[in-house]
Amino acid sequence: MSSPLIGVLALQGDVREHLAALDAVGARTTSVRRPEELAAVDGLVIPGGESTTISKLASVFGLLEPLRERVGDGMPAYGSCAGMIMLADKILDPRAGQETVGGIDMIVRRNAFGRQNESFEAAVHVAGVPGDPVEGVFIRAPWVESLGPRAEPIAEYDGHCVAVRQDRLLATAFHPELTGDHRVHALFTEMVRTAG
Repeated sequence: MSSPLIGVLALQGDVREHLAALDAVGARTTSVRRPEELAAVDGLVIPGGESTTISKLASVFGLLEPLRERVGDGMPAYGSCAGMIMLADKILDPRAGQETVGGIDMIVRRNAFGRQNESFEAAVHVAGVPGDPVEGVFIRAPWVESLGPRAEPIAEYDGHCVAVRQDRLLATAFHPELTGDHRVHALFTEMVRTAG
């Protein structure tokens, strides 16, 4: 598959930035808001935003179960920040009624690095991303509290796991789409290519 079609879940969050980063690395892109749009993509990005809101909107738009089915059937997916929370099998401190898509054998802690005004940037070495460290933008970011045996930690910051890969799933606690460095999106696009 030379140029996979990668969707960005367009319910809330930094959708345009992910679309631009994927375009920059040669993927064909589309926004996903409905089950039929989800059915057409080769891979999916779940962007940052507010995980509770994304969860509720996915349910309202009839996407939660189709998302679980596609991820369970092996569709490649990448979640950044709130997207990492959405791909976690379990949230340590969920809001009332908050659900996840699941797929990655991990427990995450929401807002682990602090509130909005405690956001920061940091250089992060990400396994599988060649060259210099990735500049990670951490905005009310989660961290991984614990990993199951199938999930592989691929980046750490300040003693906490902040990026994970499991089979065809990828998740980062930070936002690479906000930096102009598209190497994480290139890694995901290659994961989608090889899955196809």
